[in-house]
Amino acid sequence: MSKEPAIINIFANEDKFSTNTAQLLKRKLEQSGFAVPDTFDPQAELIVCVGGDGSFLKTLQELRFPDIPFVGINTRHLGFFQELQPDKLDEFIFNYRQGKYTVQELKTVGAVVRDKDAVYEYTALNEIMIKGDESRPIHLNLSIGDNFIERFSGDGVLIATPAGSTAYNYSLGGSIVDPRLSLLQVTPIAPMNTTAYRCFTSSIVLPADLSVHVVPEFEIERGVRIVVDGIEHHHGPVQEIAAKISPFIVKLIRFENYDFWTKVKSKFL
Repeated sequence: MSKEPAIINIFANEDKFSTNTAQLLKRKLEQSGFAVPDTFDPQAELIVCVGGDGSFLKTLQELRFPDIPFVGINTRHLGFFQELQPDKLDEFIFNYRQGKYTVQELKTVGAVVRDKDAVYEYTALNEIMIKGDESRPIHLNLSIGDNFIERFSGDGVLIATPAGSTAYNYSLGGSIVDPRLSLLQVTPIAPMNTTAYRCFTSSIVLPADLSVHVVPEFEIERGVRIVVDGIEHHHGPVQEIAAKISPFIVKLIRFENYDFWTKVKSKFL
């Protein structure tokens, strides 16, 4: 009895170069004996994401963090998560068939948002941001574990994973963190630091067993924006936001020449 071909899912952004690359990869994979369905198959052994980091994060969100390894083909600019270049498709297929790769496991951050009517849950690979729903400062009571820390005033706070430390967190002055560490980084966004408001102006780094609790202080008609890996969610008056390390793990295929700090140097220095 013949063995069923291994299934590989391919997702690409709408850019013409990305879609052409995805179509070429599909033909090459099928010629190599793989099955490539036109829609997501949860039985797949691999997901290939063609595009940039934004496309990869969007795919994660749309698929709700499946327990399937990913590999990225970079057709955009930074491509920090993306492992491959479009001209290396044959090399990728050969190395994948030969098992010449490792699986990097990345931690995620989860947030539970409670208002008077409902509870909402979010998961992010990079970061979760808490901001005002209008273009004005927001006041947030910030606690770590069971301990009240400060009444933050500013544009908001960002809660980043190690994987997300090189994204918006880095632009805000946060630290770059090796993804092998298990921690969260709370980074202020435009904090006020005057005689009236005294806020942290640098990141706070927390161990994996501590959670962050945020209770907004604002007028009843004002809402909150929860930005999850760049995707905005608007809420009315919120009672509490609790964030901590999520149980979801993102698995990325990394080939033999991958090194996190080499990539940091090539992308940022």
